[in-house]
Amino acid sequence: MASRNRSEVPQAREALDRFKYEVANEIGVPLKQGYNGDLTSYQNGSVGGMMVKKMIAEQEKRMSGLQ
Repeated sequence: MASRNRSEVPQAREALDRFKYEVANEIGVPLKQGYNGDLTSYQNGSVGGMMVKKMIAEQEKRMSGLQ
């Protein structure tokens, strides 16, 4: 099965990884480099959901001219 975990902008991969760990830290999910199979799907989903929420909020600010 092919991986669906890809960036639309491959050059942003490193920044997205840093963002992922920053968000995980903010919400208290013990995400670490490498294997994270000990985390629940809820914990992993929380990180992804919060990332999306923050990216949407940032884009809304830009679109409204507030930034």
